[in-house]
Amino acid sequence: MKKIALAAALSVAATSAFAGGYEEPIIEEPVIIEETTSSGGGWVVPLLLLAVVGAAVAAS
Repeated sequence: MKKIALAAALSVAATSAFAGGYEEPIIEEPVIIEETTSSGGGWVVPLLLLAVVGAAVAAS
């Protein structure tokens, strides 16, 4: 009976030691922000504004 109690106590102690299991560490990739030096899109807003003003003038 003592051997069964000892075996039960050891098995409970052994399983609780590995309860968490192995988990790979989470490695996050660094965020890279790229600055744009292109000025190719700078003409879109003035052209759109000119089209709206032209449409308003044509409608009146």
